[in-house]
Amino acid sequence: MRIRRILAAVIATAALSGLGITGAATATATTPTATPASLTPGECEQGGGTVDRSHTSAANLPTCKGGKFNGQDVD
Repeated sequence: MRIRRILAAVIATAALSGLGITGAATATATTPTATPASLTPGECEQGGGTVDRSHTSAANLPTCKGGKFNGQDVD
């Protein structure tokens, strides 16, 4: 009998906490983590870098030098 009460309590707790877990999973799934393929010159400068037109990438685009987006293409 005691096992049934404990099992019922565990199931109820899991059901209630499951609602919080799915909400947290949804919130983390929608958070963008990827950086853009290419930046605008303004984005490069806002990230603390400068547009380096003397060094082009494989796509023949200038790159962002320094800052948060160092080495990324600038379009």
